[in-house]
Amino acid sequence: MPEDQWFDRKSIRASPKDLAHHMVAFANAEGGVLAIGLHDGVVEGTKDVPQKINEFKQAAMDFTVPPIRAHVDQVGCVNSKGEVDSVIVMRIDPSETVHELKNGECYLRVGDESRKLRHDQRQELQFDRGQSQYDGMPVPRVSINDLNAPLLKQYRTATGASGTTSALLKARSLITRADEITNACYLLFAPHPQDTFPQAYIRIVKFLSAERGTGARLSVEEGNDIRIEGPIPLAIQHAAAAIEELVPQRRALRGSGLFESESIVPRDAWLEGLVNAVIHRSYSLGGDHIRVEIYPDRIEIESPGRFPGLADPSHPLDISRFARNPRIARVCADLRIGQELGEGIKRIFEEMRRVGLTDPVYQQGQGSVRLKLQAIQRIDRATASRLPSNSQLVLDILRAADQNLSTGDIAEAIGLSRPATKVRLDALQAEGLIRWLGKSKRDPRAVWALVSF
Repeated sequence: MPEDQWFDRKSIRASPKDLAHHMVAFANAEGGVLAIGLHDGVVEGTKDVPQKINEFKQAAMDFTVPPIRAHVDQVGCVNSKGEVDSVIVMRIDPSETVHELKNGECYLRVGDESRKLRHDQRQELQFDRGQSQYDGMPVPRVSINDLNAPLLKQYRTATGASGTTSALLKARSLITRADEITNACYLLFAPHPQDTFPQAYIRIVKFLSAERGTGARLSVEEGNDIRIEGPIPLAIQHAAAAIEELVPQRRALRGSGLFESESIVPRDAWLEGLVNAVIHRSYSLGGDHIRVEIYPDRIEIESPGRFPGLADPSHPLDISRFARNPRIARVCADLRIGQELGEGIKRIFEEMRRVGLTDPVYQQGQGSVRLKLQAIQRIDRATASRLPSNSQLVLDILRAADQNLSTGDIAEAIGLSRPATKVRLDALQAEGLIRWLGKSKRDPRAVWALVSF
């Protein structure tokens, strides 16, 4: 197995204290497994150091604060010498609290690394950790027999599990220690989770014009207001199929030299946005659902729940990894629905830039996050060559703000001085991309606006 977000292997020569930061990192993220006695392709086993077995079992109590929940087993094997042996397997549950080492250091699992957090990152994690409790809470009066058997079978196949279904669900923290089905398990595998979570659905709406309109002017296309229900894996699949049918197409010259139809927004960008919305939405917020709005010039995806802690939606690429629903994230990764390596937002940006479209825009409301994927071309290469660096960023910030901004506002957003920012604004104005709105050169209320084409 490759080492990833949920799995790491360590040599038996490592000290229990050295492994503690990996245990903390898993507990602060989505949980995971540490296999001890495997190193660099060699099955070392544990028989040569029997005294270490108890030390590893006690590591959580001895070196982590508060002590993490770790289930420690010895799994039989044949070591690289051909001898009967065993390896130590630690299964670490995702935690609702932030853990650290006794020296105060805090770690978070990101991909195949256990990263040490700065003070501000740890504070952000502290603010949000409590939200991860919800997908681990039990659903009353529900058993494994009430779940979707074909979907569970598909999940067993995807994970390669050889034990019982109950053992697999416990290994993914989808069943509590009291053998209760968790909210995450119910949302993932119940035949119709909306019986208990009526807000857990996806609404897809296609509009005829670039403006939504209201009342008699509402521009919803007849027959294209669709509600997608069902367990999360199937809901994502059905929603993706519906969106693909509704996304406007345009003719474009392809690499083959022929004009072919393509979506106004690349499929991988909106699909990643949809998956992120479903996996990371706040299921504890009643009365709200995920909305996918399709316009002639853009796609907007809104999901309940704000960005974590101190995250700044105006700088989405700087938002550190955080899974509001760690159990749901893990299962979706197992099913290849989302790789969940903390790269979802990065991938959306890359896909939009790959086809020459402007960067995605994230807007945060009182209780939700909206992602805008606009079919607006980035500055072409010829124009970009005449402009100062970061000029595209100025345009992206004006679009993200969805309102006119002052020179000071833009300077603060791009992290440059006012004079350096003014150079970029003047250059963009000379190219006809933005315009200045003010009564005089010293007008304190003067702002910059995008030029509409």
